[in-house]
Amino acid sequence: MEELSEKDKGLIRDSWESLGKNKVPHGIVMFTRLFELDPALLTLFNYSTNCGVAPECLSSPEFLEHVTKVMLVIDAAVSHLDDLHSLEDFLLNLGKKHQTVGVKTQSFTLVGESLLYMLQSSLGPAYTTPLRQAWLNLYSIVVSAMTRGWAKNGEHKSN
Repeated sequence: MEELSEKDKGLIRDSWESLGKNKVPHGIVMFTRLFELDPALLTLFNYSTNCGVAPECLSSPEFLEHVTKVMLVIDAAVSHLDDLHSLEDFLLNLGKKHQTVGVKTQSFTLVGESLLYMLQSSLGPAYTTPLRQAWLNLYSIVVSAMTRGWAKNGEHKSN
């Protein structure tokens, strides 16, 4: 796995310090944006609550649990910036799970865009070009591992 620069690590930690304390509302901003970018992704969420429309999905307890899990993955990545390699098995597995439920790797790009949107919306003027790049660098490391897991799972299924 790639390593982040010390500058990137500092920018990410500082920006996440306030956001990480209030994960679910920030996660809802992120997923609201994701569903605006690709409403068809709603169909991947088969809960007891109708996830055919974003507002109903975003307020369902099952979906809020998913939002919490996603935000905890971001939290784990931020907490392990000095040792991202320790998350590799977890991220490979996460990629496999996403492949199993029908998520396409192209959706990872939209999630990244949604993450950046949430950061920009939440941080306001503190959201700078270097901060954006730091988060992009982290996200690309996370997605690279998840994509490898996704691909391995696909190979396993076709054999």
